[in-house]
Amino acid sequence: MIVVSGVMTFNPSIHDRVVERARTLTAETLKEPGCRTYGFWTDPDVPGRFRVFEEWDYQEALTGHFAAPHFASFGQDFNEGDLISMDVHRYIDPEIAGLY
Repeated sequence: MIVVSGVMTFNPSIHDRVVERARTLTAETLKEPGCRTYGFWTDPDVPGRFRVFEEWDYQEALTGHFAAPHFASFGQDFNEGDLISMDVHRYIDPEIAGLY
């Protein structure tokens, strides 16, 4: 299994737009093969800051997600400067990475 987890911070002025776009992105992504969990959660104390958490069965599923139209659409819906920071990491189960 592959876990993707982190924080994305957007300009607080577009918080509601990110929520709407994330709602669509999440609903469509959960239909993808190999997706176990996918979500964006808002930080109740910091407008514009979102926790991202995903679980994928295998790398090919995650790679396919990056090529999905709804993923591309999410990124295209924002202007330069709307995304302030992104600290997102991928963690791979050692068994599927061939370490055990």
